[in-house]
Amino acid sequence: MKTTVLILNGPNLNLLGEREPEIYGRETLADVEKKLRSVFPDVDLTMRQSNAEGELINWIQEARKTCRGIVLNAGALTHYSYALRDAIEAIDIPVVEVHISNIYAREEFRHHSVLAPVCIGQITGFGTGSYELGVRAILNYLQKKKPIK
Repeated sequence: MKTTVLILNGPNLNLLGEREPEIYGRETLADVEKKLRSVFPDVDLTMRQSNAEGELINWIQEARKTCRGIVLNAGALTHYSYALRDAIEAIDIPVVEVHISNIYAREEFRHHSVLAPVCIGQITGFGTGSYELGVRAILNYLQKKKPIK
């Protein structure tokens, strides 16, 4: 049975490839999804994007029953969404926070993540490769969590 991983994208990531390509590159979310499916053929990947905080929260809550882990690029919600943080904290599956750009090399307000303390880790600054690293981190985490027989 395939491991199911949810890849969630927050506000403005629907514009990936168009918005600030000097920071985020020219790849679209469809490009990212295609690459991830080729790199992880044995993983059941579900990729979603929403500009609505509540929709992201609903998907996180649903994932607790259907997925083994979540890779989350919350965009700007990373820096102030306590509701998103509470949703992550309320579920019992690992979440990896990812960012395309290095948030610590950008504006001061981007240097703080309210989500990081409730995620198993954070990957930032590797372009769209951050998603691949995020999936690998989830799979590695799940592998280590397997009970010893």
